[in-house]
Amino acid sequence: MNIKRLIMEGEGVSLDFKKTITSCEKIAKTMVSFANNKGGKLLIGVLDDGGIKGVKSEDEERYMITKAAHFYAKPALDPIFEEIYIDDKVVLVVEIEPSDTKPHYALGDDGKWWVYIRVKDKSVLASKIVVDVLKRSDKNEGVLIEYSSKEKALLEYLDQNERITVRQYCELLNMSRRRAQRIMVNLVLSGVIRVHTTEKEEFYTAA
Repeated sequence: MNIKRLIMEGEGVSLDFKKTITSCEKIAKTMVSFANNKGGKLLIGVLDDGGIKGVKSEDEERYMITKAAHFYAKPALDPIFEEIYIDDKVVLVVEIEPSDTKPHYALGDDGKWWVYIRVKDKSVLASKIVVDVLKRSDKNEGVLIEYSSKEKALLEYLDQNERITVRQYCELLNMSRRRAQRIMVNLVLSGVIRVHTTEKEEFYTAA
């Protein structure tokens, strides 16, 4: 593994730098967002700007990460550890593989379990629709789409417009949010529309 090259690439969807581990909640959130996505690596002992500080005690960091993976994530995660020496400093590399038991939840400061996904270099709270898509995407049961007027209206709207939000869809057809979410989950799973999550909003486009 060329760690220096990784660091030069900077933080992103599958890479996160941590100077040190200060809280199990925070690190669980990042690990869960990797597992719910395509996996990722945590580099412990690396500053946000890519500077290498190294870890003081890898045992302590390992203990915190293992505790976070087992008690602050459900289903529990199985981090893979590797120690890499750079200029006499130790960087602890923690790999989280993409999971086949999605979604994973992280325990928040509020004592509740939340699903996170990775958006660029941030771990973002997943919406109800994304959680449902994660829950069902592993079952491979296939989605039988029956296009009612509601689905057709959505696709026609996306034919004319670039994007739509759940709220716009509810307003367009004057229906409940729950009904709109159910339709959108099915359309995302069948690959007809795509869901886009940013830190500020979530929207849908034609696939």
